[in-house]
Amino acid sequence: MNQPETATRIKVVTVPDRPNAPLIRERLADALEGRTVPMEWIKVTDADAATRQRMTGAPTVLLGGIDPFAHDSVEPSLSCRLYRHADGTTAGAPAVADLRRALTGGRPETTGKE
Repeated sequence: MNQPETATRIKVVTVPDRPNAPLIRERLADALEGRTVPMEWIKVTDADAATRQRMTGAPTVLLGGIDPFAHDSVEPSLSCRLYRHADGTTAGAPAVADLRRALTGGRPETTGKE
């Protein structure tokens, strides 16, 4: 099956020792389905770094510098981030289907920080 490729660089911004780092790694790997995409993992430890890196809770996924899951009014934060899924559940990482849509230029079904 041919999947649309993304030329977008993926940046994951997080805080050391946050419990959702393994979950976001797993979901990104599932969403990429074996494709190799440039990926950068940034760990921030203070509010100034969170602002510079555009982190709106850990983890924040940036595609080409844009957070496709952010609400307009969200502020930079060192807090843990929750993502709402289409079925109404929440988790510490976007759903695989939402990541796939975002990676191919589509909008996720749900967005944001709870």
